[in-house]
Amino acid sequence: QVQFVESGGGLVQPGGSLRLSCAASGFTLDYYAIGWFRQAPGMEREGVSCISSNGGSTYFADSVKGRFTISRDNVKNTVYLQMNSLKHEETAVYYCGANLMRSQCTTPQRAYEYDYWGQGTQVTVSS
Repeated sequence: QVQFVESGGGLVQPGGSLRLSCAASGFTLDYYAIGWFRQAPGMEREGVSCISSNGGSTYFADSVKGRFTISRDNVKNTVYLQMNSLKHEETAVYYCGANLMRSQCTTPQRAYEYDYWGQGTQVTVSS
């Protein structure tokens, strides 16, 4: 089955950190820009960050700039999202997807441009 497998979520206090992983299953992600998205209950899926196919360029939503970093290891077929100084309002299910049409990130991130969604990983920021 071709999809991503997201992991690393959990319960964290406000101000805490988590590192999410996104492992490709059934395909190689070498050629694709990879995006992280999040979706809170009752809300649309929103773009958080993106990394180009070779890792040379990245994009971050304004709300996470300076606190989140994105990286990829094409040998391990995995993309990572390091999240620091987490806020209560960032509680959501986090997903990653591959932009099958592009190797570079496009802004703004549009969920319909991405595919191979996994089940997501729940991030809960609460005291």
